[in-house]
Amino acid sequence: MDVLSIIGWGGSALVVASLLQARILRLRVLNLIGCVVLVFFNLAIQVWPMVGMNAVLAVINVVHLWRLLRHRHDEAEYTVFEVNHDDAYLGHVLASHQKDISRFNPGFTPENSSYAFLVQRGERTVGVVLAHDAGDGRAQIDLDYVLPQYRDFTPGEFVFRRSDVFTHHGFRQVMAPRRMQESASYLSKVGFHPDGSDLVLDLPTQPTA
Repeated sequence: MDVLSIIGWGGSALVVASLLQARILRLRVLNLIGCVVLVFFNLAIQVWPMVGMNAVLAVINVVHLWRLLRHRHDEAEYTVFEVNHDDAYLGHVLASHQKDISRFNPGFTPENSSYAFLVQRGERTVGVVLAHDAGDGRAQIDLDYVLPQYRDFTPGEFVFRRSDVFTHHGFRQVMAPRRMQESASYLSKVGFHPDGSDLVLDLPTQPTA
């Protein structure tokens, strides 16, 4: 097999692999790379209809990537809803993704979580944050789960940015679970900082009436 054929097969493999991705961002990136490779491959062998098709698909991927990345940290794109910890829809979301949740949060059970927040993008639920009262004005995060399709977008950050969802309950700080300390970069971007062995987010003091 010559080099040109290897390039053609490689581009085709990338396009196929992209369609197997659960994460939207990864799907678009792989599909774009595959289309670009196939544009050059088909140029080399002068198959013009395939050049045109892959060029158009590449442009479509670029547009979608621009839209996705443009709104990645846009608070206007996401809404945070507080729900009861025993809310039926919350229970459905947790049950539907129980295996995936257990994979990243071994031993997690929602029974001790008194506070629950759903992160919505339009009509779609993209994330769940659960917490409980750890005492001394601190809320302990029990779960910060993002559905696989949106895992590249960290929508849980909007719960932490919306500090009022915690200060409303009288909390002064939010504590990240130790297993989340591997995500220190993500947490530092939304304001968490080391406090002894913990990572905490300081909440603004509510003005006194």
